[in-house]
Amino acid sequence: MKRLTLLGTVAIAALIALSGAASAKTLKVVTSFTVLGDIAKQVGGSNVEVKNIVPPDGDPHEYEPTPDDAKNLKEADVVIVSGLGLEGWMDRLISGSGYTGTPVVASEGINTRTMKEDGEPVTDPHVWNSPVNVQVWVKNIEKAYEGADPEAAELFKANAENYTKELKDLDAYARSKIDPIPQEKRKVLTSHDVFGYFGREYGVTFLAPLGLSTEGEASAADVAKLIAQIKKEGVKVYFFENSNDPRLVQQIASATGAQSGGELYVEALSKEDGPAPTFEKMFRYNVDQLADAMAKQNVAEQ
Repeated sequence: MKRLTLLGTVAIAALIALSGAASAKTLKVVTSFTVLGDIAKQVGGSNVEVKNIVPPDGDPHEYEPTPDDAKNLKEADVVIVSGLGLEGWMDRLISGSGYTGTPVVASEGINTRTMKEDGEPVTDPHVWNSPVNVQVWVKNIEKAYEGADPEAAELFKANAENYTKELKDLDAYARSKIDPIPQEKRKVLTSHDVFGYFGREYGVTFLAPLGLSTEGEASAADVAKLIAQIKKEGVKVYFFENSNDPRLVQQIASATGAQSGGELYVEALSKEDGPAPTFEKMFRYNVDQLADAMAKQNVAEQ
């Protein structure tokens, strides 16, 4: 009789646990673009449902919000943006959606750098191209989730700690690939000035015809100046980006003799069947492409 009672108690406890798990809160989360969306999923795990605004291979500078975006935003428990001027369309979307909360700015607290836009200094918003910066994103997202669902705080903390370890591994991986390349050979041409934080972290010089955003157009004088600089500094490799038009950088490469190193994923993840469907895969892919191209350039010049 005692045995049956014990088994019954265990069964009841299991049912209660399952009932509690089934009724656990699932946060509705909206993120501005795919890179941020993946980090939000990593921190939230099964306790969040993430809907992303700018799609895979999309340009976060030039995106035009849709009615579905407004609907998702209004229903969200947590809205996360990168900030620093990246999502210029977000204020318009918020005001038209009826969303009454305050978006979480994932980049708050990052040691930012400045860049030139139309001759004026502005804050560089492309912080995610350094996994050191993404660690700050993780902390800010964990804090936001904890505020929205305190009961799941320990789960969010564990997810954040595990993913932070992955980010530290990514940083170490980049250094292992790039450190052997001589400093003077770490020079690359890209479509626009998006790799500033990567360059600062790993000692790579990136040259680009466009500055902060892909929305602007490079003047003939700026292009001519860049071509002269590329020739002077001996830049031999260029890359185009999955989220914007490659024609300008290809024209500059043609004028300088730079050879294509392929496509990089910098402002948007690829689709699921592509080479960069997560931030971890995107970063490793970019590091491999850049390091291999610079290493080959170095060998060719020896």
